[in-house]
Amino acid sequence: MHNIKRSLIINGLGYTLSHEWLRVEDGLGIVGITDFKQKILGRMTFAELDPNSRERNAFGVVESMKGAMELYLPVRGQIIEVNKELKQHPELLNEDPYGEGWIIRMELEASEKSLSRLLSADQYKAHVYKLRYKRAL
Repeated sequence: MHNIKRSLIINGLGYTLSHEWLRVEDGLGIVGITDFKQKILGRMTFAELDPNSRERNAFGVVESMKGAMELYLPVRGQIIEVNKELKQHPELLNEDPYGEGWIIRMELEASEKSLSRLLSADQYKAHVYKLRYKRAL
């Protein structure tokens, strides 16, 4: 079982219940998967991304030796770029989930530029703790 104390949860990002994160930079949203989720999944072996997804639809999947994770847009907007490096180097999701392992860049709808609809770092940490506790039962 994974120890939450060893997962990096960064203040200032927005988080989803399905373990995606969103950072707003220069009006664009950058999305990836959390450190906690990549540690649960283990070494990533494959990433398939759909740059045409919209709204809160699934925009791809990442796979590891332990399982797969469908990826969802955390907010409304349009994908403008996918991280092409992940096709050849899916391990970037493990090595640097909040940096070089970013998954997509998206143009956010005006109403989505604040992270108010997403979980804060403290809220996400509490969510992960509850999941971890349930798994231990």
